[in-house]
Amino acid sequence: MPNRRILIESLPQDRLAPENFAMDTTDVPEAGAGEVLCRTLALTVGAGQRAGLQGSASYAAAPESGRVMNGTAVARVEESRADGIAVGDLVTCPSGWQDYAVHAAKAVNRVEGGGDPAHHLGVYGTNGLTAYFGLFDLGEPKAGQTLVVSAAAGSVGHIVGQMAKIVGCRVVGVAGSDEKCRLLTEDLGFDAAVNYRDANFRGSFREACGDGIDIYFDNTGGEILGGALRRMKPHGRIVCCGVVSQYDTGNPAPGPRGIPGLLVNNRVRMEGFLVFDYASRYGEGRAQMREWVESGRLKPLQDEFHGLEEAPNAFIDLLAGGNTGTRIIRVAD
Repeated sequence: MPNRRILIESLPQDRLAPENFAMDTTDVPEAGAGEVLCRTLALTVGAGQRAGLQGSASYAAAPESGRVMNGTAVARVEESRADGIAVGDLVTCPSGWQDYAVHAAKAVNRVEGGGDPAHHLGVYGTNGLTAYFGLFDLGEPKAGQTLVVSAAAGSVGHIVGQMAKIVGCRVVGVAGSDEKCRLLTEDLGFDAAVNYRDANFRGSFREACGDGIDIYFDNTGGEILGGALRRMKPHGRIVCCGVVSQYDTGNPAPGPRGIPGLLVNNRVRMEGFLVFDYASRYGEGRAQMREWVESGRLKPLQDEFHGLEEAPNAFIDLLAGGNTGTRIIRVAD
């Protein structure tokens, strides 16, 4: 039985391209003692993987060609030589872009079998957990405050905005198309949304922010971060989650002007984080989000590509802003 794998053929020098990847086929590996063989059902791709290829993600291994492209999967256990994990169990695991992978038992996490397994890559996976802990632990939202989130229709942003609404914030989203802005306000309950590609973005952004920003959840960096910095209220909080505007390039732009002066003058706290720091509290975050999802207060979004071979195109399209919610690649039933 063949195992298809998508390898990093070459490291991108500027924008990511299909020729940076290549598919090969090997035999399906066998599980050893204490290990499980996993069949990939679905993969997710995210902007942080591009930071890994760029070498700017401290949590990722050094990028190199000739190895399987990294990625998180939800998978079915096909063979188990580990206590506590049975054939047929659903797990999340770092399988990368391939059909089958062997993992030590401690590297996989069993998940509930009900509902769409892909939710364990989105709202109950690192995307949702990133949104949850970034918002509540760093953003510290309070009813009546104004929260702005960039890449607001993306995998993290659409969850951040909805959770902020749940706790009573006024929420402004920044997205890359009028269609996404309508989705945010009409379907997800955002109070306002602004298209950063619009010619009048600066004026529209200023108007949407009203008397200022209490919390800015930054997924993009660049000019949007610069605009938010100039509109922060005293004692505001900036949550630095990602810099997607600077990942897919060989020449990242410098940070916005005004730091540290704007932070000092307005006593603004600007803090970055990694979701992995909260691993001991994942259960807390998942339990709360599951309650909101099942009650209909939180609507997780995902869009899909079908077939392992589509992973490079799905990744490139995501970096161009093509996704709405979590980007999923369906690999097997």
